[in-house]
Amino acid sequence: MEPLRPIRGPALSLSKGFTLVELMVVLAIIVVISVVVLASQSSFNKTIILTNTAYDVALTLRSAETYGLSSRVTGASANAGYGINFQKATPGSFILFVDFYPAPSTLSVCHPTSDASSPSALPGDCVYQPDQGERVSEYVLGNGITIADFCIFALDRWWCAYAQGGGLSSLDIVFARPNPDPFMSVNGLYFSAIPISAACLALTSPQGGARFISVAASGQIVANAASCP
Repeated sequence: MEPLRPIRGPALSLSKGFTLVELMVVLAIIVVISVVVLASQSSFNKTIILTNTAYDVALTLRSAETYGLSSRVTGASANAGYGINFQKATPGSFILFVDFYPAPSTLSVCHPTSDASSPSALPGDCVYQPDQGERVSEYVLGNGITIADFCIFALDRWWCAYAQGGGLSSLDIVFARPNPDPFMSVNGLYFSAIPISAACLALTSPQGGARFISVAASGQIVANAASCP
């Protein structure tokens, strides 16, 4: 008896690899996912940069408050307040200054005193005076971010550089001992008879988005305020 032998059938034809259509479909999926991820990452980075810039501005305001309340000495000045100056003409930067001009006076618009020679008498007029050497530092926002608007609340309404009809060209926020309440001036003038109860800054990025910083009459500084008017 002959041994059993395997029956040989027709050879099977096995297809290996991918078709061109399959490769193109996979490639398209990869491209779409990559574009979505990169766009989301770019948007996230721009949001983070704008948020960090808003916190940097708020921290500089807090530094001015700290310097003013602690009577930090600059040169020969004592008891001088410190402030931040915002200009409509230079939306990409702002200035930290020491408010030591003019000397203490009984006629001072924001620091009146009965005795100008008193150790507690304060110099300054709560306004940045560039011609008097008051500048301490200039801060540039960078990344195309600008202070798109700044506003104050006075006389029961908001006044802004652009919104609410415009009208403001500059804003000074000064802190001086002994109280944390800021002295806020607009257009280079301080009016004690017209108290400003709040200020707001709007920061924007060329890629879109906005962040808002508020300063209350109590000295509270908020870097993530809801909005400006």
